[in-house]
Amino acid sequence: MDNMERENNEIQEDVAAKSVAPKETEKEIEKASEKETEKKPPKMKKSKGAVGGKTVNVIINILLVIGCLTVFFPLYMTVIIAFKKPSEMTNDVAGALAFPEKWNFDNFAEAMRVTDFWHSLGNSLLLTGVTVGICILLHSLAGYVIGRKMARLKTFKAAYFYIVSGMFVPFAVLMMPLVKQTAQMGIANRVGVIVLYVVFFMPMNMMLYTGYLKNIPIALEEAACVDGATAWQTYWKIIFPNMKPMHATVAVLTAMSTWNDVMTPLVIMSGTDQNTLPLAQLNFQSQFGTNYNLAFASYLLALLPILIFYIICQKQIIGGVVNGAVK
Repeated sequence: MDNMERENNEIQEDVAAKSVAPKETEKEIEKASEKETEKKPPKMKKSKGAVGGKTVNVIINILLVIGCLTVFFPLYMTVIIAFKKPSEMTNDVAGALAFPEKWNFDNFAEAMRVTDFWHSLGNSLLLTGVTVGICILLHSLAGYVIGRKMARLKTFKAAYFYIVSGMFVPFAVLMMPLVKQTAQMGIANRVGVIVLYVVFFMPMNMMLYTGYLKNIPIALEEAACVDGATAWQTYWKIIFPNMKPMHATVAVLTAMSTWNDVMTPLVIMSGTDQNTLPLAQLNFQSQFGTNYNLAFASYLLALLPILIFYIICQKQIIGGVVNGAVK
């Protein structure tokens, strides 16, 4: 009996072991499959937004390339024609785009002689330098006063919009009255041109300075007031130095507009011996044609001073424009 009971117990234990083993092996298989799925990265479905984004980037790159070509192609033509002899100028496009047979520097010497280059350059530098200096001093001061007061007083806000609205008045409307007024006042010369430039550039410069002032905390002025500084001292010792990036931006924008302007000196200083470079370059255009070789050589000579000035101030310009755009 004892032997039979032992055998029955062993048989029951074997059955129990066999019934448990498959369950344990199934659990191990499930764990192994879960680990394998964790190791394998899930397959990402291509979304329509990603494809659309690539298409937009391609279109933007194409537009940028076209924009670069529209900028560099005229510059290339200017340089090529300036170094060519008049005999190398042809009417076909291939001849115009071809490199000169020999780089000719005589065009630059002749252009300097025809335009009285050094005298015209001196007038342009005088007009540009004085205009830039006055604009920085007056426009920054006016922008500071109006920018700080316009949020509290409606009078200054109305003055701000009145000045900025001057950007929408075309020069053609003002041309004839200005000619008559400057002649009556006896400033139909370089002084009158400088005064007009200061007035013309005031709306844009005012908007730039008032926008940039929002980056300068009022706490600096309050601390200066506590220390006993007057409003005049606070402006020149604290505010004006902190606006250096915007000074550079205003200087370059004003200088470029003044340097390249033709209409204002033409209508105000006509008949005087005070030609600027743009006015002197009109000598290359006659009733029967244009000497493109000398004209383009003169354009390159006039481009160099303002280009050097821009390269020197470009970092300050970018900082001033970005900070001045903050609202």
